[in-house]
Amino acid sequence: MRSFLFVPGDSARKFERGSAGDADALILDLEDSVSPDRKEAARALTAGMLGGARPAPRLWVRVNALDTGLTLADLAAVMPAGPDGIVLPKCASAADVATLSNWLDAFEAASGRSGAGTRIMAIATETAGSIFGLGSYRDAGPRLWGLMWGAEDLSASLGATENRRDGAFHSPFRLARDLCLMGAAAAGIVAVDTVFTDIDNLADLEAESVAARRDGFGAKAVIHPKHVAVVNRAFTPDEAEVAWAHRIVEAFAGAAEVGVIRIDGKMIDKPHLRAAERILAGLPRQ
Repeated sequence: MRSFLFVPGDSARKFERGSAGDADALILDLEDSVSPDRKEAARALTAGMLGGARPAPRLWVRVNALDTGLTLADLAAVMPAGPDGIVLPKCASAADVATLSNWLDAFEAASGRSGAGTRIMAIATETAGSIFGLGSYRDAGPRLWGLMWGAEDLSASLGATENRRDGAFHSPFRLARDLCLMGAAAAGIVAVDTVFTDIDNLADLEAESVAARRDGFGAKAVIHPKHVAVVNRAFTPDEAEVAWAHRIVEAFAGAAEVGVIRIDGKMIDKPHLRAAERILAGLPRQ
């Protein structure tokens, strides 16, 4: 999956628009985009969206953070409809993922879907304290699919007056981004780049997306449908990359016991093979 489009959980109109687009996944949001007096209505609407005929995008739900006291009510509303994944905001460490995973076990068992394996994506940099938990996710269990970094809530946590200028993040936010990427890589899961908030600035969005993929991010979150095509293009391997990946995979398939092979005069080893496998795994579904 390359693109995750946030959709307010209380807007059927935006859900329909998002479903008709090319986002690989929608994140139906019960958190920041829903006002407190709309939480209950959003739960019911989101459950209905999940329970309808499934569109092409996969459907994830962002629940409210664990410290709000709202998470269990969110899960009780949406889990019977079987979302593909749950996005956990303001996640502090693998311990929070373990708590959510245990709750998902119980909800899936109660719905007769034991072992269905709803995945988890943790938004892992939204508080200052969460930065120190980024090395813990290798022990988070099999449900954890990815780590997303976020800059907006982190600004509030730090007391920062802004997080970027002229298209570039300031130092504390670059640190959070890079540590999230490394934490995901250490855990063997997908790193997801944060949203781009300048809606009409598609040139800078493209540059940011290209840089994210270059550095190792596997996907990007977006907040507007017009961003989806730009992100999908940036995170789709081109023909030359795909051809190279096929050559590497095929070469090692013919020499399974060999740790290093030579292709076009260059020494290719198992890290190259893993990179090639990631490229092929990231191709869009047909």
